[in-house]
Amino acid sequence: MDLIIQEILNLVEKKIVEQGGYTHEAYKEYIDETIEYFKEKGKLTDDDNLELIETNLLKQWDDVRTRLSKKEFNISKN
Repeated sequence: MDLIIQEILNLVEKKIVEQGGYTHEAYKEYIDETIEYFKEKGKLTDDDNLELIETNLLKQWDDVRTRLSKKEFNISKN
């Protein structure tokens, strides 16, 4: 399950950067969208513990925000 969580997180971070949604609300929305996308593609099913996956991803918000702020800083300095 850790691998799928990391895949979702990578895609969510990409969406944040591309779409400029740097709020907790946008982060949650991107998680929901990405979980639905993974279900459509067959990477997740209703048999997976989707609630646990979402909870684990939501707990990572502070780390995501910190990583993205460092990336923005590095990009803006160049």
